[in-house]
Amino acid sequence: MKNNQAAQTRAYTTEEAAGKVRNKPATWRRNLCVNGHFMGIKPLAKLPNGRLLWPADQVDALISGTAGC
Repeated sequence: MKNNQAAQTRAYTTEEAAGKVRNKPATWRRNLCVNGHFMGIKPLAKLPNGRLLWPADQVDALISGTAGC
């Protein structure tokens, strides 16, 4: 049997991701609604409570300037 914890990816909530990039969570939500992504980043999952989880490795790459390289 596979270990599910090892398969899980690190993720940020919309509020955490927006805080790291220094903009508002509403900016992330609107870009997702209008464009289907925020600067090329798509959420990993939508939780039952409606919150989104964003891939931490892609958000960190966006911050460091290595996104898309």
